[in-house]
Amino acid sequence: MTTTQTQDEYFFAAGGPFDLDDDDAYARWRDEKLADYPASAGDLVVEVNDPSKINDAEFAAMMALVRKTNMALYATVGGGVSTAPAEKETIRAVGARFGLHNLDSNLHADDDGITPLHIAAAEETGRLRYIPYSDRPIKWHTDGYYNLLDRQIHGLLLHCVCDSMEGGENQLLDHEVLYIQIREKNPDYVRALMHPEAMMIPENVEDGKKIRGDRTGPVFMRHPSSGALHMRYTMRKRNIVWRDDPLLSEAVACLEDLMNGENPYVFGHRMSPGQGLVSNNVLHDRAGFADSPDDGKVRLIYRARYFDRIANT
Repeated sequence: MTTTQTQDEYFFAAGGPFDLDDDDAYARWRDEKLADYPASAGDLVVEVNDPSKINDAEFAAMMALVRKTNMALYATVGGGVSTAPAEKETIRAVGARFGLHNLDSNLHADDDGITPLHIAAAEETGRLRYIPYSDRPIKWHTDGYYNLLDRQIHGLLLHCVCDSMEGGENQLLDHEVLYIQIREKNPDYVRALMHPEAMMIPENVEDGKKIRGDRTGPVFMRHPSSGALHMRYTMRKRNIVWRDDPLLSEAVACLEDLMNGENPYVFGHRMSPGQGLVSNNVLHDRAGFADSPDDGKVRLIYRARYFDRIANT
């Protein structure tokens, strides 16, 4: 994709909250966004009787949260009791309920496009080299940051089948709030992060075979059809190249400080069986964890990535 296409399709139109020259529209949007914003992960949780059949009241409560924060957590009343195959049907049903249909069958997902996140067995040779299939911590990121710009992940679901003996917590941060925090510090930081060549992810090669090419694009960009804010980002230090620009370096340092410091909008949550996350691909990380097979504590999270954004958000 060319830089011109990037600017035409993924940059923000004149006027509105993401136009750095429209302070009035931004201020109105910012104030509405932050008014009555949830204070903790607990405020994001909606109890549901059956996530595969979310009723209208449960759906309305979750949608109100998604419209406010780009995410919602659900907790199955009584916890999760189904077998893993049935839970795959659950995550598919949750996606469909929120207008998510176009799955990204990403590298090492199962044949149905859903990815089991667990410690890879020795025979799962393709997964062994990737951190999500280990017990190691994962730094802040949005999913699919290495995808082509017209194949970005806009909807992300996680569903817990089994939790670990200890660890495995996620931290969650609404990318719209992070945008506000950065813009309040220095609007030029946002401008640098919107540059079409801000962040490049080098090609991925496995056993001498090229899996994908270089991927270059902005950090903050617009969703092509809705105009909503989208973010592609990773805090990883290896296999990432930032544009050579002092202002961008300052902006990236600001991002890291906001995510790793004492930020009241960073919510921590450890999912239990039957719980899940519905989101417009918000920023998230994962703590390291320890399984205990003898106690039946072997962490399994199903992940579904969608090219769709949650409908009506």
